[in-house]
Amino acid sequence: MWVYEKKLQYPVRVSTCNPMLAKFLVEQYGGADGELAAALRYLNQRYTIPDKVIGLLTDIGTEEFAHLEMIATMIYKLTKDATPEQMKQAGLDAHYANHDSALFYHNAGGVPFTTAYIAAKGDPIADLYEDIAAEEKARATYQWIINMSDDPDLNDALRFLREREIIHSQRFREAVEILKDEQGKKRIF
Repeated sequence: MWVYEKKLQYPVRVSTCNPMLAKFLVEQYGGADGELAAALRYLNQRYTIPDKVIGLLTDIGTEEFAHLEMIATMIYKLTKDATPEQMKQAGLDAHYANHDSALFYHNAGGVPFTTAYIAAKGDPIADLYEDIAAEEKARATYQWIINMSDDPDLNDALRFLREREIIHSQRFREAVEILKDEQGKKRIF
């Protein structure tokens, strides 16, 4: 089904070791509105969405996995040379004690990922509005991380991800309109 190119969707560069920025980025890795939750949400919802927009959920859901890969790369690069003391100062001491430098799906507060994050109502319009909200929350989180970051290299990739959230939100809004138009059509059998 997929063709995997062994490269990131967008280059990830990091200027310096910065575990504090990594802690913030963990929110987009395993948080409620992060890339894993988005990918699983959209790929799950596609089974109960009308055929006219099923491809959209598949496309965006798979792209979210590419974004997850970018976030993982950012976190890895920001922490790979960190000392245990730097991890502690960044508030990642519990993570370090449990996982060393391995990535683990949890949010910035350390709460493990849960499938409760994956919303699916079965009503196409409700699900798409949920998806719009998720994309807007992810966009806002990326902006807030950019606001706290002093790493111009990292910010370049974060801006790319923020812009993709905006595009996804717009596409989901278009899908809502497509389905609303479809609901309003008379059906003659």
